[in-house]
Amino acid sequence: MPELPEVEVTRQGVSPYLIDNEVTDLIIRNPSLRWPVPEIAKQIVGQTIRNVRRRAKYLLIDTDAGTTIVHLGMSGSLRILPASTPAEKHDHIDLVLTSGKALRFNDPRRFGAWLWCELPEQAHPLLSKLGPEPLTDAFNAPYLLESLANKKKAIKLCLMDNHIVVGVGNIYANEALFAAGIHPQAEAGKVDAERIEILVSEVKQILAGAIKQGGTTLKDFTNADGKPGYFAQKLHVYGRGGETCSHCGHLLSEIKLGQRATVFCSLCQKL
Repeated sequence: MPELPEVEVTRQGVSPYLIDNEVTDLIIRNPSLRWPVPEIAKQIVGQTIRNVRRRAKYLLIDTDAGTTIVHLGMSGSLRILPASTPAEKHDHIDLVLTSGKALRFNDPRRFGAWLWCELPEQAHPLLSKLGPEPLTDAFNAPYLLESLANKKKAIKLCLMDNHIVVGVGNIYANEALFAAGIHPQAEAGKVDAERIEILVSEVKQILAGAIKQGGTTLKDFTNADGKPGYFAQKLHVYGRGGETCSHCGHLLSEIKLGQRATVFCSLCQKL
């Protein structure tokens, strides 16, 4: 599933092709995504795209009339390609531009979303209760410490709670907790202030590093598969259950936590 760095890399990749271009058509081949694509989404036709932003894992395509909200879901991807390119299987939506290009949305599992809202988009139900962005100053140690106070849930589950902080998905929660030396099952409310400060710093560094690596491997969003190399970053624990810890050589443990694969080092990460 695309996580925050992958969505941000996508935003950076498509933005230059979209901003200041007028939309000439919105082709909806299959409206049956996670939520039905509303006909009102076609209000974007005739509008000039003013900006492309990201909020959590949502991409926001701004026009004067309103904002298109795009979510990639489990398997979605966006490509920029000539508008005349024949559609293939799972190519559900094209946003056609005056430049002759199109933003094409492909989603084999159809868990993604393509929605429309009038400004201000912050009031939209999908966005109104989201926590702070992890790469902003609003996400800091005092804030996280206060948010976790008295919580008995595992720290990893809290880190993946979008009401607390957005976009720290499974991959990066595993990696940040390893880097901070915190066991993923540690009771959130009992993690001390010093370790919370380290965790916040690691979340920021790991996410920023993943974005940077995705950006440097991304050459052109108009290539054949449209997929940047955003998994090129070296992962210390995620997907490495049963392998040796890169720090101490001990075998990494793997469990299910919140129905998600959770890998950790029982020696390096403390409860």
